[in-house]
This record gives sequence, structure tokens and C-alpha cells, in this order.
Amino acid sequence: MAGQRIIDRAGDAPDHAPDPKDVDADMSIPPSDLSSLAALRPVQTRSISPENFDGSAGGGGRATEGTGADCARDLGTGWKISPSVDIKAGETFDLATIEGAGKITHIWITTHTDNWRTLILRAYWDGAAEPAVEVPYGDFFCNGWGVFAQVSSQAIAANPHGGFNSYWPMPFRTGARLTLENTSVVDVRVYYQITYELGGDHAQDGYFHAQWRRSNPLDELVPHTILEGIEGQGQYVGTYIAWGVNSNGWWGEGEIKFYLDDDTDYPTICGTGTEDYFGGAWNFDIPGQGYTAFSTPYLGMPQVIRPDGLYVSQQRFGMYRWHLLDPIHFRTGIPKVDIQALGWRSGWRYLPLRDDIASTAMFYLDRPTARRPKTPSADDMEVHLGTAPVPDIGATPPREPRS
Repeated sequence: MAGQRIIDRAGDAPDHAPDPKDVDADMSIPPSDLSSLAALRPVQTRSISPENFDGSAGGGGRATEGTGADCARDLGTGWKISPSVDIKAGETFDLATIEGAGKITHIWITTHTDNWRTLILRAYWDGAAEPAVEVPYGDFFCNGWGVFAQVSSQAIAANPHGGFNSYWPMPFRTGARLTLENTSVVDVRVYYQITYELGGDHAQDGYFHAQWRRSNPLDELVPHTILEGIEGQGQYVGTYIAWGVNSNGWWGEGEIKFYLDDDTDYPTICGTGTEDYFGGAWNFDIPGQGYTAFSTPYLGMPQVIRPDGLYVSQQRFGMYRWHLLDPIHFRTGIPKVDIQALGWRSGWRYLPLRDDIASTAMFYLDRPTARRPKTPSADDMEVHLGTAPVPDIGATPPREPRS
């Protein structure tokens, strides 16, 4: 059954949500950062994991069944009996269901690298039927190619070997639901922990959104669309792109363009080059070293995948830009955000490229749902796993030939 959780608890745990009458709604104190960390705030911290599926107070470590039960057979309850979940092929698992007002402050999650483009992460706010977040698991954490890259940013940290962390604030007013869909043909094991605050007044906060789009290959003489058709007030806060190059030469001359509010034919914000937008310069090329990976709090190119002369035949890159100190505000909507793919041809002329571009756009909006692209299928998301001629060879879990 999709989203099923199987767990027995040794004793009842108190309800996980505080009575709203007992929570002071005054949020004049700013949320936690270094300058306000000592402030006493009228919220409560809870955490959902396979050891406490509902985040209830005193509800952790009570499992008597789970993926670690056999390992803990000599120790009993409280000794890592339920550290992870297995998600069946084709099913969707409810990572977290939260009632009442609050804010997700941290997500930690891990699974095998071969699952990073077969799982879809979704988030729903305030009982909405449609997700505000719908992104392949790896792309949300700036690792879209199924190969680990260290990311050391303020919003996303990806640590060895596949410990993914999100610090995007995700406020909600009446409830939240996070799910993970397994689009693959094999069962997968996932470890996770979602930390959140209960209480507070989030009436003036925008809802967190994330959307994924892929052009593979990019249509001729057409920019790649990162975002389009967004209505409402909010701010654009982040871009991640997994860029696969299909031609020789430099590939990043293209401009990113932000069409805001009433913009139609021409954008309000127009960049000067792909590497410029992501904080680099001069092709990310250090003389004598070539493409050079980097990761900083707000922008980076943490991933450079070079051809191996055999089955890994194309250059691939991962880049992010977080608009944390420079959010892009809009009053009535974002008609479009797009980016060109341009290289060079002879005579110092631009060469439109037809690369493999997969983008994730992050933004806050005054409503819990927005226009979004169609849900990606497994084929839409697929990248070639491993270094063998067939991606199923050597995959984990094993993917045997099908008759």
C-alpha cells in the first residue's frame, strides 16, 4: 500500500502537536540565526524519522519492528530497531504528515546513489491537493547526475557519501505533508530525519516551491525554460542546473533571463553568461587546470564529470545559485525564467547548442500551489548510471534483465 508505515510501539506516546491555545502567536522575534539564536521563541521543536513517524513528544525509540530489528535482536527496544524504510517499486511513501502551523527547518536524508534520479520528492502545504515541491531527489540536493558531489552551501549541504541536507525554511499555516515516490523497478531503502517547529504565526510567510524541468536535448534555437506561468507575489530564491554538454568547445555563453510581473518580450533582469550567473568567470577554466569545481555559501559549480574515453562520453556539470541575500522579488508573478545554451563557431559567432539541461527552480509564493510542469516519468529523469555500457549492469539494488 502506497505510503504505508509498519511499526509497533511499546506504549502510547503523547500527541505530537501542542494545543494552539498554548502557543503564543507573537512572532515579533525573528527566526533562528546567529544574531537571534539566544532569543526565547514561542515554538516547539519536533522531528520525524523512522524512529518516530509522527514526531510525537516522547515518541522516539519505541519501535519493536523495523529494518534494524534483526540487528538489535540481542538488545531490544530503543536500540536502533527502525532506522530506515523500504519503499516498494512504484509506490509513494509518506515521509512526514504534520498538523497545525509550523515550519520545516532541516531535512537530512540518504539512499544509494542509483536512486537519486528515480525518486521524486514532493511537499504539500495546508492540505493542498497539488504539490508545491516536485523534484527528483538528487536534483533537489544539487546532485542530479547520480554521482556524488560535495556541496557546502547555506541552503543545501551534500556530504560524504550522499548525506543530503536541506536548510530551506518551509513554513505552513495548517499542515504539511512530504512524500517520496519510487519510480524505479526495484525496492529502495531510505534513511531520513525531518526537523520542524510547531507554532508561530506564518500568515505573512510565503510557501516554499520547487519545480524541475528537463530539455534533453534542447530544441533548436529555443532557450531552456526554468520557470513559467507563476501568478502571485513572492520571491525567486534559487536555481540548480545539471548540464550535460553534447558538443565540443565552450558551452556557457548563454544568458539567463528573468521576466517579472508585466514583462512580455523583454526581461527585467538579463544576465551576461552562464558562468557569470553561477558566480564564476572565463569559462570556469583555471589555466593549466581546466574546469574547476567550487562550492560556496551562495553559489557554486560543485560537480565536473569528465569523459572516461569509453561509456562516460560527455562532459557533465552541476551548478547552483542561491538568491539568499539578493532574492528576486515579484509583485504579480513570474511569466518566465529561461537560459540560453550558446557556444562558439568559426568567425567568432555564437553557436546555439542542443544540450541536456535539467533545472530546479526554488521560490516563495503567497499561495500553496502554482502552475507546474507535468510530473516527470522515470524515462524523463533517467541518467546513465555507472560506467558500464548498459546502466542496469552493476546497479544497486540489482536490476536484472526483464523478459
